[in-house]
Amino acid sequence: MVKEGWNLQGNARFEGFCIDLLARVAAQAGFAYRLRLVPDNMYGARDPDTGQWNGIVRELMDRKADIAVASMTINYAREAVIDFTKPFMNLGIGILFKVPTSQPTRLFSFLNPLAIEIWLYVLAAYILVSFTLFVMARFSPYEWSSSTHVCGHETKLLTNQFSVCNSLWFITGTFLRQGSGLNPKATSTRIVGGIWWFFTLIILSSYTANLAAFLTVERTVLPIQSAADLAAQTSVQYGTLNGGSTMTFFRDSNIDIYQKMWQHMSTTSPPALVSSYEEGVRRVLQGNYAFLMESTMLDHRVQRDCNLTQIGGLLDSKGYGIATWKGSPWRDRISLAILELQEKGVIQILYDKWWKNTGDVCNRDGKDSKANPLGVQNIGGVFVTLLCGLALAIMVAILEFCWHTKKNASQGRQSLCSEMGQELRTAMRGGSSSRTVLRPGCSRCSPATHVPPAPSRYEAQDASNSVVELKELRWS
Repeated sequence: MVKEGWNLQGNARFEGFCIDLLARVAAQAGFAYRLRLVPDNMYGARDPDTGQWNGIVRELMDRKADIAVASMTINYAREAVIDFTKPFMNLGIGILFKVPTSQPTRLFSFLNPLAIEIWLYVLAAYILVSFTLFVMARFSPYEWSSSTHVCGHETKLLTNQFSVCNSLWFITGTFLRQGSGLNPKATSTRIVGGIWWFFTLIILSSYTANLAAFLTVERTVLPIQSAADLAAQTSVQYGTLNGGSTMTFFRDSNIDIYQKMWQHMSTTSPPALVSSYEEGVRRVLQGNYAFLMESTMLDHRVQRDCNLTQIGGLLDSKGYGIATWKGSPWRDRISLAILELQEKGVIQILYDKWWKNTGDVCNRDGKDSKANPLGVQNIGGVFVTLLCGLALAIMVAILEFCWHTKKNASQGRQSLCSEMGQELRTAMRGGSSSRTVLRPGCSRCSPATHVPPAPSRYEAQDASNSVVELKELRWS
């Protein structure tokens, strides 16, 4: 890298990993050097039409330079015209992409812990178990309770607590862990209740375990996950450095996916190939663009910008080496110096200095794991559900009131309006939870001959409790 804002001359104008490496190699191999930049700012690629090389490779072939120290990849084409030392760093091709913005929070985010098909299966199970409980309670003799009603002749009255509504209420209460006041008596219905309790235990435990993570941890979804995903779509553009080894890799590859990617990169408009790494990173930050680059530079960028990330693994494996002109006597001496620096851990120290210990490394741990406070956009759907339930209850109460007053009006032989007025006055009278209702007596019974049945455990024991149990009756 070239130092900016300094009035420096000669080798002092440059800094970076390769500059520090060159200084230590020169001290180890015993030579002095003078740095200069290549005029066309290219690493070196062979023109397939003319067969001519450019960039650093051209400079070495013409012996305008003795050695080249850069992030220069060792490959077959370059090795045929210039020499490389032992690699001082191993790498591969990675995909640089912009971290997508978080998905907008939905009002009913509390439903996210379970997939939509699971919610549908739970609803189907709820209906199936309710129906099964109702049918089994009807068929089991142990779910029927009897009492005696005397009205001129003795009559046996049978009641069953599990009507259709009560069956649904029992399943609902147990699913929400609130109970329902109903307890199965027969072995068959108890088995149904027990297996439903086990089912709800697993479902609610799974839901609760995932609920906190879905509501508090910020999640992002990448539109692509690998090079195969890039090749299979056209919405996200992708490219690489023009004239670099990565471009050569795709251009000369015999793998179908990479050939398809090169065909796209070489023909798309606007051009997918960029003239510098800075331009490629800038296009990535603008969005909707993936940059194929060498993993060392990719890591350097990702660790300093939290808006960037790497997608998938490496597409190949190769190394960086110091280049010399063909037959240079310095190649072996520099290779020995590199091996010695690797064994002493000097190269790893330099890597940590320029990649990890620069002070401007992005801290991703706190961003990915920090739980965010819940807002209306996270659990507002719960309040909407509550309001809808209350509105539904009010509508049902109005319908029940209208149906009850109409039935009483027809039995009491009075107008519907007067019956509604009487019911409203009674309902609005506060301070008491009991009421006296006078209705015509039993047509078959008289007060002298009527013996009411003994109250069972499912009948209202005290009118002040305002508890009315629904019962199904049948005569035997």
